[in-house]
Amino acid sequence: MRHRSSSLIFSSMVILLWCGLALFGSFLNLSPDQIKLEQILTPPSYHEWFGYDDLGRSISDRLITGAKTSFFVSVWVVLLSSIVGTIIGIIAAWRGGWLDLIIVRIIDIFLAFPGILLAIALAGILGPGINNIIIALTVVGWVGFARLARAQTLSIKNREHIQAAQALGTTTRRTLLRHVLPLIMAPLIIEATFGIASVVIAEAGLSFLGLGIQPPTASWGTMIRDGTRYMLVAPHMVIAPGLALCLVVLSVNMLGDKLRDKMDIKES
Repeated sequence: MRHRSSSLIFSSMVILLWCGLALFGSFLNLSPDQIKLEQILTPPSYHEWFGYDDLGRSISDRLITGAKTSFFVSVWVVLLSSIVGTIIGIIAAWRGGWLDLIIVRIIDIFLAFPGILLAIALAGILGPGINNIIIALTVVGWVGFARLARAQTLSIKNREHIQAAQALGTTTRRTLLRHVLPLIMAPLIIEATFGIASVVIAEAGLSFLGLGIQPPTASWGTMIRDGTRYMLVAPHMVIAPGLALCLVVLSVNMLGDKLRDKMDIKES
């Protein structure tokens, strides 16, 4: 029990630090793109905790900028994916018939392809850039929310209070918003939590492949890619962003597990 409590505190602190740096990092005196030739590949020190990269740029400043990038992309992708997927899933389950059949087939088609491969293909077609990453990952991410929302709606659409609301003449829109959506929010929140961790990894992966955030904008994925060329002489270039990526993803997943236990959501 004490171990779980300490791990929850640790994960919460990491997430708060990540969010704080992303939201308020712009108020700090950062110079992520400032080149200092005399500091090229300088290892971590008391004055610069994470050292400098191959161009003499501060890795700590670029880590904070990368935190903003990953936070911005993950929040927007999960927000858009959850809205689109939830609407599609609820409508499919509520209407049923041929519309439900078509939507289920579309979901099956998307699920037949590995998500990251589809995101790579879309990012390659759309081109690099933060907006295109958000679009590509949203196109991939809505499927999970749609599938979950459909399954949850099917399980509650015939409950007595929903049938009573319909019998009293409540409009379909009001019924879905007031009686259906609140009952399916818990599993959708859990899905969104794990979705944030998945998007952080996906954004870093696309940036690592050169399909995401482009230089000189800092991204943890591009920082890891640049550092792989200097692994033997400057391992801190990979360790710092890799550790940040690992801690954020691990903490978000741990928080998701805790929320799932708290809300008593069973894995399907």
